[in-house]
Amino acid sequence: METLDTKDKETVVTSVRGKYAAIALEGGSCCGPSGCGPTSEEAVTLDIGYTKSQLKAVPEGANLGLGCGAPIDHLALQPGETVVDLGSGAGIDVFLASDTVGPTGKVIGVDMTPEMLARARRNAAKAGVTNVEFREGRLEKLPVDDGTVDAITSNCVINLVPDKAAVFKEIARILKPGGRLVISDIVLDRKLPEEIEQDVYAYVGCISGASMRDSYFGMLKEAGLGDIEILKDVDYGAMVIDHARPEAERLAAKAGVSVDSLRGTVRSLTYRARKSAIAPRAACCGPTCCS
Repeated sequence: METLDTKDKETVVTSVRGKYAAIALEGGSCCGPSGCGPTSEEAVTLDIGYTKSQLKAVPEGANLGLGCGAPIDHLALQPGETVVDLGSGAGIDVFLASDTVGPTGKVIGVDMTPEMLARARRNAAKAGVTNVEFREGRLEKLPVDDGTVDAITSNCVINLVPDKAAVFKEIARILKPGGRLVISDIVLDRKLPEEIEQDVYAYVGCISGASMRDSYFGMLKEAGLGDIEILKDVDYGAMVIDHARPEAERLAAKAGVSVDSLRGTVRSLTYRARKSAIAPRAACCGPTCCS
């Protein structure tokens, strides 16, 4: 069984990139070496909130069943807006957003895995979608200019990044004043056993890299993102147990706990937040305002 030193950030990044490269090339899912069992990508995607009409609207090969929510509808996108998808994968949310913002808008997908980017670009070319762009980059240092983005989305990716505080600071940097985000991600409501924290497939499967709920939203607020609203709160651990029972039982046995004791621990949240529309006041050190 493959373990991971979660304290070594670059080792974590390399491992995540490698696992998702394999998914991009071979298909399957992030749930483990055998995927999530007999459940198809379509069934998983419908289960987390997408509709059949949305799946029909995106290019073939854009849906890999990798999300933990369906954030894009909650963004209330408008024609002409610029949108960024963090960890865009094969492009499902990029393509859904591109249809809404229209030819005068733009959607930028950012991903660190070259194989995923290549797949997404092929999908765009086959479908003739021209208002999208896929850029290679880390979420801790986004390849996007300051204050140029109206809206940001991400689906089950920030939990994979070791330095989540840096991601939230980057989100605040690239958003316009008053810009908004709707993100689906994983948080913990109680600590996981150490054996599960250090399991590669638990990390890549969006479980062991997750932060505690209070810590996660504390980092979001510290970055200057407020008006936080939880739109959906689902027991993700229970979903994994139900869709990938053998893999869940393996993890539980490794930790010496009952698989059902993990229910309620890992939560999938879809939430909305906003960058302040008012720029922070510059520091003043003159004689009239430092007293």
